Amino acid sequence: MGQCVYQRVAVIGAGTMGNGIAQTFASFGAEVLLVDVNEDGLRKGVAAIEGSLARFVKKGTLPEADAKAVRARVRPSTRLEDVRDVALAVEAVSERIEVKRKVFAQLDAQCPAATILATNTSSISITEIAAATKRADRVIGMHFMNPVPLMKLVEIIRGQETSDATMQAIHACTSSLDKTPVEASDYPGFVSNRVLMPMINEAVFCLMEGVATRDGIDTVMKLGMNHPMGPLALADLIGLDVCLDILEVLHEGLGDDKYRPCPLLRRYVAAGRLGKKSGKGFYDYDAAPAKA
Repeated sequence: MGQCVYQRVAVIGAGTMGNGIAQTFASFGAEVLLVDVNEDGLRKGVAAIEGSLARFVKKGTLPEADAKAVRARVRPSTRLEDVRDVALAVEAVSERIEVKRKVFAQLDAQCPAATILATNTSSISITEIAAATKRADRVIGMHFMNPVPLMKLVEIIRGQETSDATMQAIHACTSSLDKTPVEASDYPGFVSNRVLMPMINEAVFCLMEGVATRDGIDTVMKLGMNHPMGPLALADLIGLDVCLDILEVLHEGLGDDKYRPCPLLRRYVAAGRLGKKSGKGFYDYDAAPAKA
């Protein structure tokens, strides 16, 4: 396994994406500061990393000694001010512009002037996030895919002021993590979610309108379109609240009603049916075994 080009990295947010990003950097030799202001969320994030590493060990793809070394390189913290000596900070908090701008303003105040600030946003304008800092030339989108330790793609998104040097540095960093960087322009949803979310949304409309059952919709897409999982199961994996947030960004940012979130999606989110992370979404994950 290769070595990350950065020795010290901070990941802000210990949720599904954040802990996966932290594990990935640590797997390639970086010392990772994993920051989450919520102590319970931080504990769950660290536990998720330990569980993921244990699965790799059980499958025989990672020696136990290496798994312990990776875990030892992840240092959890609830203090954002601990980021003062990192070369790269990757934000992975909730998909809300006001939350991200607040985090970036804090990172800008705490990090060294040369530190690159990256956001794992899957849909929000990099330019708007960068405007909360005094280093817009060193702010960039670095959109990992879920599950981060396994998925090879990283969308690299240049904001209006992102410098060529920052782009080159993040391309090199992505490659050093054994992932493939693909550059996208700073438009709502970039490439991945501008294509994916309308498909998921239309699948929810099909379910709401009784075009087919949940299993029927997912089976058509798996067997007919050769997708590894159906769009409703994928929405559960992503999180229905995240899907809704992204569709809201697409709808508002592009002004086209084809991105209007399905009312059934809104209803599920309002009911707390958020997918795998809440135990129930389009599928029920509380049952044993999980039906999805």
